[in-house]
Amino acid sequence: MIRDLLMASRPLSWINTAYPFAAAYLLAAREVDAALVVGTLFFLVPYNLAMYGVNDVFDHASDLANPRKGGVEGALLPPSRHRAVLIAAAVACLPFVALLVVWGSPLSWAVLAVSLFAVVAYSAPPFRFKEIPVLDSATSSVHFVSPAVYGVALAGGDFDARLLVVLAAFFLWGVASHAFGAVQDVVPDRAAGISSIATAFGAAPTVRLAIASWTAAALLMLTAGPPGAWAALLALPYVWIAAPFWSVADDESGRANPGWRRFLWINYVCGFVVTILLIVFAMQTAS
Repeated sequence: MIRDLLMASRPLSWINTAYPFAAAYLLAAREVDAALVVGTLFFLVPYNLAMYGVNDVFDHASDLANPRKGGVEGALLPPSRHRAVLIAAAVACLPFVALLVVWGSPLSWAVLAVSLFAVVAYSAPPFRFKEIPVLDSATSSVHFVSPAVYGVALAGGDFDARLLVVLAAFFLWGVASHAFGAVQDVVPDRAAGISSIATAFGAAPTVRLAIASWTAAALLMLTAGPPGAWAALLALPYVWIAAPFWSVADDESGRANPGWRRFLWINYVCGFVVTILLIVFAMQTAS
């Protein structure tokens, strides 16, 4: 059962939600405290178990026909384990959420509520936002942007103009990332009767939308001033991995999977560069 829960939580993606929270909180609070530690642990494991576990449970039927499921890109849990996964996700989240609510403010409660609602509503009925084209990519982006927004809110930080620009760029990055990831599933999703941004627009137009969104995110970052403006260059590797699929046909959309796998690893490299930029920013603001 432990292995099932581990697989369902997608360990390769843990850092994608824990890092935005930790970085945002630390920059806003300027100190390491219990809220930082608890919040980081929450967004590292329980949050991902809830997000991906719910997805694996309610997407089980379609995942059976998807050749990329059953590994780091999604668990294929037998139906007999589904109830246990949902219970484990709720139990894992509850103590963390309780502590964070006690330490938080009304603004942080609202942000956390939106974040948790997006986690459930993306996959679970009656919402199933993942089957509403465009809203699916927007909700997926909220999964990764909301921990950063929550980090600032929990720390009592100021949502100034530069921060709002960075968050908007991050949101566009998330939309692009989800859209590009959906391209590889056009064939199995259509076979299962599942709608997505890629099944609605087609594989090639969705790739182009993803590239346009990454480019828009870069242009926004250029307005943030140094060192944030330097992060605009980080859009280049994402555009590079998506560009070969600019004209990919719907029936060959599975060919985008290698690009998606490269995307998963590029996140780590870009995350390292972002860390350096954050250190530079922190040193500038401290002086």
